[in-house]
Amino acid sequence: MEGQNDASLPRLPFPSINRSHILHCSYHSWHPKYRSITPKARLIPLDAPFLSYLRSDGIILPPEPNDNEYFSTDTDSGIFSSASSPTGSPSDTDSESSYTDPSLLWPEIHTKIKSTIEELGGNVVPKLNWSAPKDATWINATNNMECRSPNDVYLLLKSSDFITHDLEQAFAGCSAALPSPSQPPNNDNIPDSHQQPEIFADDGGHRNNNNEEIPYHLILRKTIPALATSLEFRCFVRARALLCLCQRDLNHYDFLADSVGPLRVQIQRFFDEHLKRTFEDADFVFDVYVPPPHRRVWLIDINPWAPRTDPLLFSWLEILRMRGQGSPELGGDDGAGGDDEEGDPRGGRSCNGSDEEGQDDVEEEEEEVFTPEFRLVGRNDPEAYSFNTPQYGAHKMPKDVVDASGDGEAGLREFMGRWREIVREQEEER
Repeated sequence: MEGQNDASLPRLPFPSINRSHILHCSYHSWHPKYRSITPKARLIPLDAPFLSYLRSDGIILPPEPNDNEYFSTDTDSGIFSSASSPTGSPSDTDSESSYTDPSLLWPEIHTKIKSTIEELGGNVVPKLNWSAPKDATWINATNNMECRSPNDVYLLLKSSDFITHDLEQAFAGCSAALPSPSQPPNNDNIPDSHQQPEIFADDGGHRNNNNEEIPYHLILRKTIPALATSLEFRCFVRARALLCLCQRDLNHYDFLADSVGPLRVQIQRFFDEHLKRTFEDADFVFDVYVPPPHRRVWLIDINPWAPRTDPLLFSWLEILRMRGQGSPELGGDDGAGGDDEEGDPRGGRSCNGSDEEGQDDVEEEEEEVFTPEFRLVGRNDPEAYSFNTPQYGAHKMPKDVVDASGDGEAGLREFMGRWREIVREQEEER
């Protein structure tokens, strides 16, 4: 692949992605090992009835304590809450379709969620094994992921495309799941995890789209007071070396430029002490939070070294071709790394110091210690003006509208016609 231009690459030059790597990045897998360096959280194993509830169409919520009768919170959106009779069945006087309390099928999980929220101070942030429902905050009354009741948790989980991906496509893109048609099977190249699948003794397991057993967990993390998203960073590790890192919050902050040095030192030290030799895989991505006064680093998440993980201020092609400590670049002669201004298709400010330092001094260049590139959103970058841009805005669009837009103007016109007909029929029924 050496010498090819970016435009001629048919796909990203990623190494094979194994199911075992995806499982190693699952929160339930790494959290016990790194519990002391992560924000306070509790893990709740999920059983088949609860997973079926998450997968089911529509949003039916268990009754709240102050519910006196069956009611619909939003008849247009299809979100319902049901108040059950003492026998667990809706009142016979209901004129509309009966909706039973869904939590009757998983009472222990419902009770555990409620008690965990109380244990963690009454305010938590939920996620599944890999993803948090960041794309569904629009449906939450607080317009964020903070949950104060089990119903807040259920509403976010069932409204999120990210959660659906965890449930249905956890192993999408894995080499064992999607073999390349151009390459015949070769047992020598099949990962050990595929030859002898790992068996998880967990009642919360569920077979994913590749017939793989996944022990699904609900993670409830205690809300971090006064969380400064400007101090969250995504770090990329290749061959057990910190290759590069960048902001997670894609807005410009003036103060970050003066803090790059101390932040990089703290994150590098944190990686060397806690992750470098202990995580199962040599290539991975991790997220950290470094609150003021920047003397402690918290591990927020570990993500797969895979296209599904957002590279944010980098591009994956740039990262894969980047020169790093102890690992050769995958690409052109010069590498499209952080030292090349043209290698940054997304903009962003590199904070590695002057590019001309050490170039005229051979001895200094030979003794130079590799420094991970730390990329920030620059003042003039397009991302710097996204304060009023809703993140994950595309996920707020109904799927029917997205499907219709694929057919162009004619498809949207047909969709609007069908919609007006549905509205007219509903008005006539009233």
